Amino acid sequence: MRVLVTGGTGSLGHALVRQWYDQHHVIVFSRDELKQSVMAQKFPAVDYFLGDVRDVERLKLAFHGCDAVVHAAALKRVDAVAGDPIEVVKTNVLGTWNVLQAALHCGVPRVLFISSDKACEPANAYGASKFTGEQLVTAFNTFGVPQGVRASTLRYGNVLGSRGSVVHVWRGQAGPLTLTAPGMTRFIITMERATWLVDKVLGGMEGGEIFIPRLKAATLEDLAEAVAPGKGKEYVGLRPGGEKMHEVLMTGAEAERAVEQDFIITVRPHVSRWREGWPEGEAPRRRLWCPVWPPGIPWRSWRIL
Repeated sequence: MRVLVTGGTGSLGHALVRQWYDQHHVIVFSRDELKQSVMAQKFPAVDYFLGDVRDVERLKLAFHGCDAVVHAAALKRVDAVAGDPIEVVKTNVLGTWNVLQAALHCGVPRVLFISSDKACEPANAYGASKFTGEQLVTAFNTFGVPQGVRASTLRYGNVLGSRGSVVHVWRGQAGPLTLTAPGMTRFIITMERATWLVDKVLGGMEGGEIFIPRLKAATLEDLAEAVAPGKGKEYVGLRPGGEKMHEVLMTGAEAERAVEQDFIITVRPHVSRWREGWPEGEAPRRRLWCPVWPPGIPWRSWRIL
């Protein structure tokens, strides 16, 4: 299988290449030539394409002959993009639309959009851009599925140890570990779990779903103690740009359309004209206690389809 990863020189891209290196023909698409050259020393059999998701014509060239695209390219730092939301729109929103257009132009059967828990009840420019990206991906299936192109979303929390993550920052600090605020929680997922999920979702997606893994949340204090037991801590306050104390992985409205599986929750699209066998109210109803709510906030039970 020929798989292309946008933003492929990032942490997730590295992990996916490592996982697929001996199984698939992998293409790394990114705009950083230095990171590509460093990556090529470890993975020489991978194809490396320079380009930006803001350039739809370049994407069309890169997508030719691909069987699947994992769209992971994004501006992600909440504080860094706070003063330049238009740049977030250009990359995270218009870039996602460019990826979808290029996939349709080239007939790529499957597109998987990597989203974030910050897209759920967004409070900052990054979260709003990911929320908009999810809506674009879902609605795209109205036009894509009849032409053989399906697109879905995988939404999860913070990846342990990924570049720029809190654990990555702590590992480089010689003094006390810097924490934002007491009691802050984050959903945690390992990189191995994230790549495994990408593999599973690509193999089972039908188009328009939002896939959410069953994750637990941890306080930053507990996470810091696990990373560096007994080390001092210093609180620096919430970062500018709309950082939240507690993230949410699924809204109440989404829970009404959610189906629980062994390892993941699938949120069905509220508009799904391209799908057969999903008329409103047809599926049997059952109870699901919400497994994606942060500690310290009352657990809720949702009625779902």
